[in-house]
Amino acid sequence: MLLALWITLAQVTGAGWSSGRPPECGDPSGRGSNVWERSKSPQLRRYCDLVAGASSKLAGSAAMAEAALESAREADVILPGHAAPLVLEGRALLALGKLDDALRALEQGRGRDRSALDDPLALLAWARVLARTHRLPEAAEAYRALLPRAATLSAAERACASVEAGLVAMTRGRAGLDEAAASLREGLHDAQDEIQTVAALALALALDRRGDADEARAVLGERLHGDPRSAVGAPRARDVVAVSREESDALVALGLEPSDPAGARKAWERYIEEVGAAKDAPWVAHARGHLAALGAGRAPGGARAR
Repeated sequence: MLLALWITLAQVTGAGWSSGRPPECGDPSGRGSNVWERSKSPQLRRYCDLVAGASSKLAGSAAMAEAALESAREADVILPGHAAPLVLEGRALLALGKLDDALRALEQGRGRDRSALDDPLALLAWARVLARTHRLPEAAEAYRALLPRAATLSAAERACASVEAGLVAMTRGRAGLDEAAASLREGLHDAQDEIQTVAALALALALDRRGDADEARAVLGERLHGDPRSAVGAPRARDVVAVSREESDALVALGLEPSDPAGARKAWERYIEEVGAAKDAPWVAHARGHLAALGAGRAPGGARAR
């Protein structure tokens, strides 16, 4: 009776397979619904080994993404029709920077099984691919679905996911600022190193855009140490900001205002040049306000720039 209940629950929930064991591979302890079939089927055994191997490689360095991609594709040939190889293929392609191919693989995986992207690692990849291919409303929905179940992610991944969610929320304009600030506070709590700096810059930017300039300056005064260009330009930070790439100049500009007004002006000018022509760019007027204040020798809050 307990075994039957466990099997039913696993099938309903998708059993979350971050460990590399999708439902069709059962559970290594022997409780899984397909453990007997796996013992009789060489194809299933080989498939499960390849899926587990691909998942393990994706948990390692980015350099192993190519090997993970090969394993995922081989698994799909050996035992076609399952969603797991396509999801792993999509994650590997994302790691390799092949966004259109990653989007296609993840969509195909979801087409085979609507619950294929319920696993937090798969959902994080889905949200990132949607954001980086400029499907921002869908990306925002994916991040909203991800964050409540992100407890199984590493602390570093949780922090990155929260910061990315906040950056994506800001693309909605003023309507997204409260959501952005909440996500960015969570990211700032969990983040370390350069991601913590990016989280602080992004939170300050959201607060400033919301009209809370004093709180924004307090966040920067407490959290920002050193040149923001170094933090925003670091490889991990670039990956995070890639979900809303044009924001990198706004983050740098706001961070430079207290110490380098000339550098801040240049960064705001770059931001305006990049996004100013877009009809749906929500923050151009905000950036122009900062640029005008700096040009007049004042910080936007009213104090004279040094």
